[in-house]
Amino acid sequence: MLDGFKKFILRGNVVDMAVGVVIGAAFASVVAGLTSAFLNPLIKLATGGGEKFSSLEFTIHGIAFPLDNFINACISFFLIAVAVYFFVVLPVNALVARMNRGEKPPDPTTKKCPECLSEIPIEARRCAHCTQPVMGRAA
Repeated sequence: MLDGFKKFILRGNVVDMAVGVVIGAAFASVVAGLTSAFLNPLIKLATGGGEKFSSLEFTIHGIAFPLDNFINACISFFLIAVAVYFFVVLPVNALVARMNRGEKPPDPTTKKCPECLSEIPIEARRCAHCTQPVMGRAA
């Protein structure tokens, strides 16, 4: 039963992707709330408090470009990327490595030509790229 569950979790299909997108969207709203509730006040304190941060903008031809929303989005993106890496990517990589620990890598089917370093079949006696004679099976 657990083997089937592990295969399902590690299989890449559309349903798994959809679940990931939904969870990611929910997590994005949590991070956006954290950014606006806690990080914005900290940034306001660091920049001198008051309306300095929310009025952080530049103007071109009378059109205002507010920077506070962009800074919030950058902080949110960074926090989401860090969380996904540490809570999803690293554990899944560790699980896959643990599952594949007993498997030995397959025998090589190619070797490098000593002259031009291109990949050639392991049984080749001459390189197809530079026509240099190649001896034996050693790479």
